[in-house]
Amino acid sequence: MIKVRKADDRGHADHGWLDAHHTFSFASYRDPTQMGFRALRVMNEDRIAAAQGFGTHPHRDMEIVTYVLEGALEHKDSLGNGEVLRPGEFQRITAGTGITHSEFNPSADEPTHLYQIWLHPNRSGIEPSYEQKRFDDDKLSNALRLVASPDSSDGSLLIHQDARIYLSKLDAKHSVQTPLAEGRHGWLQVLRGSITLNGEALVTSDGAAISDEPTLEITATTDAEIMLFDLA
Repeated sequence: MIKVRKADDRGHADHGWLDAHHTFSFASYRDPTQMGFRALRVMNEDRIAAAQGFGTHPHRDMEIVTYVLEGALEHKDSLGNGEVLRPGEFQRITAGTGITHSEFNPSADEPTHLYQIWLHPNRSGIEPSYEQKRFDDDKLSNALRLVASPDSSDGSLLIHQDARIYLSKLDAKHSVQTPLAEGRHGWLQVLRGSITLNGEALVTSDGAAISDEPTLEITATTDAEIMLFDLA
C-alpha cells in the first residue's frame, strides 16, 4: 500500500523570513490525520531568508536530522558545537535530556533551502550529542546510500531509533530497487525532480507512506533526488 502525501496538501506557513511546508502537524499547523508516520514525526521543508534564522531554542527527547539543499545553515548549540552546514551535508542532533541551539542563514543575500526531520527516539533520557557528515556524490549516483542508522553502519550517522535513512541522486530513466522486509514500513520524500514509486507518480516535495510492499522500485522520470526511510 502506498499513500501519497502531495506537496500542495501540506501545511504552509509564510513568516516572511521563513517559508515553511509541514508534511505533518507542526507549530500552528494542526491536522489530527497527519501526526507523523511510525517513528517519523516531522518532515519540514524550509526556506530561510538571507541573514535570518531561528534564535536559541530548546529540544528534548528527539532525533533531529537536517539536510541542506541550497545555501548554508549556521548551527550553534549548548554542547559547544559551532558549525556551518552546506549543500549535501547532513546534521544529526540527539536532543535527549535537553539541548539548546540556534540555526541561522549566514549569507547576506542568498536564501537557505533545507529539510528538517524529527524522529522519536527509541527511549527517553539519552545523552545529547551532535554529528555532521557529507556523503560523496559518486556513492549517491543511481544508488541508495545509507546516511543514518541505529548502528552507524557503512559510515552513516547514528540515530537512536530502529530506522534507516537512504539518499539517492537519480539520473532520468534510471531505477533503484530495494526490498522492504515483512513488518517494515517506508517513507519516500522527493527532494527534487520526478519519479515513480512502484508505478505511482511523485514530483518535487511529494512524500509517500509505504506499507505491505515487499519490493520498492523507484524510477526517475527526470533527474531526481530522493530520501527513503526504512521504519519499524
